[in-house]
Amino acid sequence: MKIIVESGATKTDWCAILSDGSVKRFQGPGMNVATQPFEAVKATLLESVKSLPNEPVEEIHFYAAGLIAGNTAVPESAKNLDAALMDIWPEASKEYASDLLDAARSVCGRAPGIAAILGTGSNSCFYDGKDIVKNVRSCGFILGDEGGGVALGRDFMADFLKKLMPDDLVEEFSSKYTVDYMTVVKNVYQGSAPAKYLGQFAPWIMSHYETHEYVRDLADRNFRRFIERALMQYDIATYPVGVVGGFGYAYRDILKRIAGEYGIRFSSIIPTPMDGLIEYHK
Repeated sequence: MKIIVESGATKTDWCAILSDGSVKRFQGPGMNVATQPFEAVKATLLESVKSLPNEPVEEIHFYAAGLIAGNTAVPESAKNLDAALMDIWPEASKEYASDLLDAARSVCGRAPGIAAILGTGSNSCFYDGKDIVKNVRSCGFILGDEGGGVALGRDFMADFLKKLMPDDLVEEFSSKYTVDYMTVVKNVYQGSAPAKYLGQFAPWIMSHYETHEYVRDLADRNFRRFIERALMQYDIATYPVGVVGGFGYAYRDILKRIAGEYGIRFSSIIPTPMDGLIEYHK
C-alpha cells in the first residue's frame, strides 16, 4: 500500500493506494510538522492511522509547506515527523516534499511545466518533470503572496482603515465584522495567525466583484501583480501554467481573462492537488 499525505495547519488530506489499485481517501487533523514536538506529531498521526486500510505500508509520500528536500533524505523540518513515522512504519520508504512540488506533480505529472499555488498564499515554479528548477519566491504575506486571498485581504484592509473605499462598502463591512482599528492592528501585528486573519475576508470581498468597481479593480490588480511579478519570469511562451488552490479555482474565470492579456495559457486550474498526485504515484 502507498500512502499520500498533504499536511496543513488546519487539516491533513490522506490517500491510500491499495495493492489492488483501489483508492481510499479521508481527512484528518492538521499538523505543523516543522514546529510541533515529536509527541504531538505522533499523536496526530496515530489518530489518523486508525482510518487506513489494514495493509502493509510500502511507501509514504508526505507533502507539507516547508518540507524542502536538501542534501539529506530527511529535511531538518521533518525530523520529528520522520521519527514518528519510523515508530509506526519502520520498514516503509519515506519521501518528504514541499507543497510546491506537490502542486507541480499534480498539474504537470512527469512532464515539464509551470505550476502555481493560489490559495490563501501564493507560490510558483518551473518544474522539469522531476525537480523544481526555478522558483520565484513567495516572500509571505508581508512582502509577497500576490494573487492569493491574503494579499487581497491585506490590501482591502489597508484601504478600509484609511477610508479609501466607497462609504457603502465601509458600512456593510463594518456591520459584518469587528474591524475597529485596534482590533485589526492586534490581529495583524500580534496575532498568532495574521495571514489566516486577513485571508478570511477574501470571499466577502469577492462577493462584491460584480457590483462594485472598487472591488473589481482591487481583485484584478491582485491577479495582475501575481502574473507580472511571478509568472512572467517563466517561459510562458513555451509552457502552459497549471494552478492549484481554492482561491484561484473559485475565481478562475477572472484569472483566465486577465492572464489572457499576457498570453498565458492554463493547462488546468484545480482546487486541490490530490487527484493529480494519485495519478502520479500510481
